[in-house]
Amino acid sequence: MTYGLVLYPDEGMYKTDTMESFVLVLTILIVIVIVVLATSGIKIVQPYEQAVYMRLGKFVRVLDQGLNIVTPLINQVVKIDLRTEVMDVPKQEVITKDNSPVFVDAIIYIKVTDPKNAFFEVTNYRLATVNLAQTTLRSVIGQMELDEILSSRENINIQLRDILDENTDKWGVRVENVEIKEVDPARKVKESMEEQTSAERKRRAAILEADGLKRSAIMEAEGKKKSKILEAEGNRQSMILEAEGKRLATILEAQGEAQKLRILSVGAAAMDSKAMSIVSMDTLKSVSDGQSSKIYFPLELTKLVDGVSEYMGATKKVADREVSDVESVKAAVGNPDDVLGPIPTPESIALETAAYQEDVEKELNESELITEKKA
Repeated sequence: MTYGLVLYPDEGMYKTDTMESFVLVLTILIVIVIVVLATSGIKIVQPYEQAVYMRLGKFVRVLDQGLNIVTPLINQVVKIDLRTEVMDVPKQEVITKDNSPVFVDAIIYIKVTDPKNAFFEVTNYRLATVNLAQTTLRSVIGQMELDEILSSRENINIQLRDILDENTDKWGVRVENVEIKEVDPARKVKESMEEQTSAERKRRAAILEADGLKRSAIMEAEGKKKSKILEAEGNRQSMILEAEGKRLATILEAQGEAQKLRILSVGAAAMDSKAMSIVSMDTLKSVSDGQSSKIYFPLELTKLVDGVSEYMGATKKVADREVSDVESVKAAVGNPDDVLGPIPTPESIALETAAYQEDVEKELNESELITEKKA
């Protein structure tokens, strides 16, 4: 029996293709393993994050932002956001200190400051913070009266923030701010509050109206007082001005009479007895022309009649009186200009009146100042 190896061309080609396929698959597997290892061993942390790195169930370190190399396959990396988060505290019913039911909700602003504690100290720091805020809000509101709650939101916010921040500090969470969104009293409480507000407004309106009437009466009385003061002051000034005018008129009239008499005396000095008798008779004629039914004659009338009789020649002869010249007048009565005295001119009278008006205005100003000080 003869044995021999028989080779077929198709079989060789099959073995070559199988080898190539194996190499290709192996290469793909190697690439996949490298990619998996690279992906598992390289961790990229964003600028606003930090990551908790654990290996085989043991905490290793906190990964900072950027590229971090860790042990592949056997690591666990948990990324935690460090940005401020806004969370809503659900609305809840709270009974106040004065037994008024109100619905209160709020929002809180938190920020993770320690990623390690935020991951290991609490299961879910977000849920834990919200629940803590609910209970704290109920506790704080329950210790206050409704009016205090409505008027002291800022104090409530500060109190809630301090309490929450103190309790969440061990979780590595900081409560930055707490804001009460809404305080909604029950319907019956709202109605009572509206009635109270209405009554309060009516009371204030009545007080304001009474105060207005009071002020009006005071101002009216004050106005009457000032009016009477000004009127009295005006009467006083008017009487002063009238009296001063009468005084000045009397002075001027007296000065005129005096000047008249002086002029008559100077003129009479140059006349003789006969001329004086003629003047006297003319004066009696003017007296008799009056409208009065009675005429009064002075005691010296007899002397006047005697003088006239002598002038007419009915009695003994009276010696004629010589007419005086200027020198004899000066010798008898003095210088006529000195006798007549200064005659006031209109300009001097105007100046004196202006000076008096200035004095009156000065007195008026002083009176007004005194009145203002009293007011």
